[in-house]
Amino acid sequence: MLPIDPQYIQQRIDEMKDQDLYIHLELTNGAYAAHNDASRHPAANFITNAVIRYVHGGISGVGPYRVGLKMEQGWIYSEGLTHYEETEQDRLILAGHDKDGKLVVALQISPYPFK
Repeated sequence: MLPIDPQYIQQRIDEMKDQDLYIHLELTNGAYAAHNDASRHPAANFITNAVIRYVHGGISGVGPYRVGLKMEQGWIYSEGLTHYEETEQDRLILAGHDKDGKLVVALQISPYPFK
């Protein structure tokens, strides 16, 4: 994965608006590792293959970044994004990694369902 280039990501967000898309949104604060450290509060969110259509989207911040997608009746919002996957031409794959390189947040949108 590459460090986020906000201008490139904004271009990709603009190209994908106003169409039905599948979303994968995931957040964890280390819930998978909480069994090794009882002091960590286990928390996570996971949404996959929900269909969305956004009318406006934007990336902001100076890194880590946040992405907001405005739909007809609500918002999707993800913060802490640091990297993107360049090899996925049809999909927008964004991730946020902590100082140890561990995945903390993922936001992915695609015209095709995720497997």
